[in-house]
Amino acid sequence: MGSEKNTLSVGGYLFYTERDAQVAWEEERKIEYLEAHIDYSSPESIRYVYEHTIQERLFKTPVGLRYLQKLRDFLLAQPGADPENIMDIPLYIVFDRELREHGNPARERVAPSKKKDRDKEKTRFTLSVVLNVLLVGAIIAMFFISYVSEQPNIINYERALTSRYASWEQDLTEREQVIREKELELKINQD
Repeated sequence: MGSEKNTLSVGGYLFYTERDAQVAWEEERKIEYLEAHIDYSSPESIRYVYEHTIQERLFKTPVGLRYLQKLRDFLLAQPGADPENIMDIPLYIVFDRELREHGNPARERVAPSKKKDRDKEKTRFTLSVVLNVLLVGAIIAMFFISYVSEQPNIINYERALTSRYASWEQDLTEREQVIREKELELKINQD
């Protein structure tokens, strides 16, 4: 029993499983690293480390939570510290036996549910379909605008050129007619 106690004991806490003790030992290593590199003369850096470790959930065992409490106490001891502006230390453990039997609400908050995943997939699919329909509509509108446009383009160039040459031909025919009429008048006047 003595050797088992040593493998389950970390930082003054006796853990129930070896895996929990291993997690606590890893947290103890993280704490040693932070303590070697942290600058207690700069409350801003302490606050950054404190908030970052909470957001990243680096500490879960009592060993890590005790260290977070040490950092929190340091921040609260600073002149002008406002407890409202310092994050609380979250606990991801259910202490009530009745709740524990029904599931851990902290894990339910953190772990995404399958329904949420399905809802996200449904939303993404719907958004994809709507965007595809809009893009197809935009392409059709571009072709329509190109077709009815007065400017020659790859879609209506034949029609535009034919119309242009037809109008030139009509102008030339009208001018020819006017010239012939003038010639006739001049010939009549010469006689």
